[in-house]
Amino acid sequence: MRQRPRLRARCNRRRMPPGFIVIMSTLQATEVSPSRRQHKRLLQSLAASQKEAVASSAMTATCDNFTNAFALHLRASSLQMGFLTAFPPLLGSLMQLVSVWLGTYLTRRRLVLFTAMLQTLLMFGFALLAAWRRPNLAQILILLVILYQCSSHMIQPQWRAWMGSMVPQRQRGRFFAGRSRLTMGASLAVFIAGGGFMSIAAREGLAWMGFCLLFLVAALGRALSCYFLWRMHDPDPEPQATSSNQFFNTLRVFPQALSDRTFRNYTFYFAGMQGAVAVSAPFFAVYMLNELDFTYFEYTLNLVASIATQFLMLRYWGKVSDRHGTRFVMLVSSVAIPFLPVLWLFSPNQFYLLLVQVVSGLAWSGFNLTTANDLYDIRPHHTKFAAYAAIQSICAAIAIFIGGISGGYLAANADEISAMLPWPPGSALFLVFIASGVLRAAVLLWFVPRAEEPRIRTRPQLLQLIFRVARYNSISGVVLDWLTVTDKRQDDDSKTR
Repeated sequence: MRQRPRLRARCNRRRMPPGFIVIMSTLQATEVSPSRRQHKRLLQSLAASQKEAVASSAMTATCDNFTNAFALHLRASSLQMGFLTAFPPLLGSLMQLVSVWLGTYLTRRRLVLFTAMLQTLLMFGFALLAAWRRPNLAQILILLVILYQCSSHMIQPQWRAWMGSMVPQRQRGRFFAGRSRLTMGASLAVFIAGGGFMSIAAREGLAWMGFCLLFLVAALGRALSCYFLWRMHDPDPEPQATSSNQFFNTLRVFPQALSDRTFRNYTFYFAGMQGAVAVSAPFFAVYMLNELDFTYFEYTLNLVASIATQFLMLRYWGKVSDRHGTRFVMLVSSVAIPFLPVLWLFSPNQFYLLLVQVVSGLAWSGFNLTTANDLYDIRPHHTKFAAYAAIQSICAAIAIFIGGISGGYLAANADEISAMLPWPPGSALFLVFIASGVLRAAVLLWFVPRAEEPRIRTRPQLLQLIFRVARYNSISGVVLDWLTVTDKRQDDDSKTR
């Protein structure tokens, strides 16, 4: 009879989602283990977190990838497509600072739950907009996307702190690697299935119904995600009063941060490249869906080719970076980025454009990984990593705003400009692609003489900087988000006590 609980525990362990089985064994092996109730609560919270990642993927896969296609379905103009790229990231990045300020009055669990429920309502709003079937609805879509981006950035710092305090320090890398695999797998599955479903609906003349059902699925996924968030326990249930001045401290750090030459050069390079990409980002969807008459499924496969390549190549670029340095990887990957939009000019063939997207994934994976790692190494000493991450995010959002607005105006006047050229291009949008490529090259040429090999700090020995795949978008594909910086010496000390 004594062996039955062990057998039952083994069976339950096999059913557990990947990523926190090793955490359970670690807790059981520690000399000073938490109480049985706390142990059970932690395992339940981690299991709920894994399920929440899969459920919320229905929302992120839909909103992050079908927004441009939905805007074209609502007959958005070129200028409105530019606004759709420009405004949401700018306002969203500012909401991270607002979130930190609100965190001094509300518990992070309550703030995350409230914002997630708001996103559920927004998904129903997207579905109602698709079912409305009236002209001039693109303005309402832009407003909904702004609210969606603001709510996503509102959740980010609170969720990061919540998970960072709940997951044991020495297991965070494994846990979030497993969680990222679940998120990416579920997101890509929803994205591909949604593309196939939208192709069938559009073939029957029911694209509006396809978008409506797609966003309803996103709403249900987010609602289920809210349930799993409610099931999760917060080990620090009180508002973070110690960070009450962090909002104003971050603003005061701006001049100090930008006065550091190395940090300033890297930040302006990252922001400038994001802004140059934003010039053309929304118009690849316009080119594929409106001019090449791609089906929604072909459009989906084109985006998946880049996203999947980036996700698969992150580990490879990490090894190359460890061997040759981050500056080498950044420059090698950056050299290809100015040519990426120009490659779209040579052929409209679907398979050729898939190959272009694979090359794009190779370049962007190296760029995103090195810029994420360098952010820690190049910040001045004795400063908070969170503040410098927020500064770089805001600078990038400002550049994306300028690039998105400029690209929208250029696309709106592309027909008139191409008519004045002695050799008109095959598509007026080619002017937008060329302009984006030229701006990317200008940013790269400005940065190359200023690029320095960041001094690697004690991170590999004493500190562990953990990144996770947060989302992917039409501007630069996979977006990495830092989770926490942990001191391994504290872990070792706590283990020996």
